[in-house]
Amino acid sequence: DLDDPTRMDWSDSTTTAQRNWLGRSEGAELKFGTGGTAERRNGGTADAPAAIAVYTTRADTVFGATFMVLAPEHPLVDALTTPDRRAEVEAYRRAAASKDLVSRKVGDREKTGVFTGGHAVNPATGKPIPVWVADYVLMEYGTGAIMAVPGHDERDFEFARKFGLDVVRVVAEPGQGAGAPLDAAYTDNEAGVLVNSAQFDGLTVPEAKRALAAWLESRGAGKAVVRYRLHDWCISRQRYWGPPIPIIYCDEHGAVPVPEKDLPVDLPLIEDFTPDDSGISPLARHEEWYYVPCPVCGKRARRETDVSDTFLDSAWYHLRYASTEFNDRPFDPARTRTWLPVHSYIGGNEHAVLHLLYARFITKVLHDLGHLHFDEPYRKFRAHGLIVKDGAKMSKSRGNVVVPDEYIARWGADTFRMYLMFLGPFQEGGDFRDEGINGPRRYLEKVWSFVGDACREGEGQEVHHNVIVKLHQTKKRVTEGMEELRFNTSIAALMELVNTLRAENACDKAVVQELVVMLAPFAPHFAEECWERLGHGESVFEASWPAWDEGLVVEDRIEVVVQVNGKTRSKVTVPRDADEEAVGAAAMRDAAVQRFVKGKTIQKRIHVPNRLLNLVVG
Repeated sequence: DLDDPTRMDWSDSTTTAQRNWLGRSEGAELKFGTGGTAERRNGGTADAPAAIAVYTTRADTVFGATFMVLAPEHPLVDALTTPDRRAEVEAYRRAAASKDLVSRKVGDREKTGVFTGGHAVNPATGKPIPVWVADYVLMEYGTGAIMAVPGHDERDFEFARKFGLDVVRVVAEPGQGAGAPLDAAYTDNEAGVLVNSAQFDGLTVPEAKRALAAWLESRGAGKAVVRYRLHDWCISRQRYWGPPIPIIYCDEHGAVPVPEKDLPVDLPLIEDFTPDDSGISPLARHEEWYYVPCPVCGKRARRETDVSDTFLDSAWYHLRYASTEFNDRPFDPARTRTWLPVHSYIGGNEHAVLHLLYARFITKVLHDLGHLHFDEPYRKFRAHGLIVKDGAKMSKSRGNVVVPDEYIARWGADTFRMYLMFLGPFQEGGDFRDEGINGPRRYLEKVWSFVGDACREGEGQEVHHNVIVKLHQTKKRVTEGMEELRFNTSIAALMELVNTLRAENACDKAVVQELVVMLAPFAPHFAEECWERLGHGESVFEASWPAWDEGLVVEDRIEVVVQVNGKTRSKVTVPRDADEEAVGAAAMRDAAVQRFVKGKTIQKRIHVPNRLLNLVVG
């Protein structure tokens, strides 16, 4: 759905964040045989597993796998470790257990590891390769084991160099020999060509990925798979505030759901809900609430004291908005079918992989259960940008936080609002500078003056054609800008219209009325006052939105840039679509152009219709 704009018209930054969080990767799960000898070698009675499973997105490099690495927590470490290596391996595992996962994920730290003494068999070459343990391999991703290809993976290359392990090239640049030395891992994932890979030599990397996966699958040594980075979502929280999870624990019947007639479970009023030294939840300390009869046998039982994560609640709040008066259902099917899914949602990108992702989870589950007629909650999502202050992110420590009340008191709410919307593209934000707020204020003062002039002059004033064209262009730009959340360009268009009206001394009441209507979304209070001054008793928001004539959006006359030997020397106004001769004649009448061509021969004219004329002189 993330790649289908007809289903999810979302900001690119948001879909990218979700795509990365889901972590979909296409690869192969390969099996590296162990010969089933490890346990017997260690004095055990059972065979070791027949193979070590690894997940890789680079099956094309399997011929270059010269060793394997297991996570310290991998269950096969014990089985593959030989007696002479056991003490060192156990010490390394204890050291790894004392580190947190974040520090183990840091990519540029020095690699550490220990040899188990065991070996596995490369399923492509049939050769035994050593099995190591290293903490840069994590159990939480893939299978907790990797095939190490030092010739084509930077981490594996560092590890191999440090411990003196073999490095084999199996991918080369086009035209490069199979024996070309490797001073660093060659990681090209597209243009590279396979070498030293038996019958697969000459295939490109993308071709080889598919071919090797299919070949290994035919030999029972692997299969193509799709994996995700996403893990299960724990929705419980150990705190007081939140919706109690509706489960009752009975010594005889175990976990029992709270009967539907008793839902929802109300959070009890507890004056002191701070944690204490006992480690007992505040809810568990409230015995009147904590102890209840088992719904099955009636014996004394205990409520679940965890509450649900607030993200779980906000994941379906849009469903409740349309059905708030119903106390017997979370959302009404008929009401939901009328109003949902949400057409347009605006929010912060900080929720890209939290609230927005959870809302998709819940919606898809409810759809699969037959409760919803849609499986995506928000058809359109736009993330708002960040407003900074004088080039720096706002923070209390910097003392540069903008307090709206102060600006509203001085400039008025509409001036402040317009300035925020004019700062920059809505999805990018802008730089708030105190001196910039003067611009919107002066603009509103100009509009106020025009309203006064229009009230005195009335309708029926002569309006020049260029003013009419500018008015229709403005209607279109403002409307399209608002629909696309480009508020800054809509406001810019309104400012340009006022400049044109002033230049032409045009104050026709009908024109000014349409200006006020278009200004209303950006300065509502100000627009209401203007609308009333223009003689209207109803709200400006009850007026029809101005429509434009597409034929009047295009100007009849345009400016064409005139260059002499590639340098801009002037501009000339000509009819739209004027031919080269007409533009050339206009250029030769221009005084600025004449200064640069006088006494010279025009050797060539380069004409770009409606844009440019370049005179090559010598």
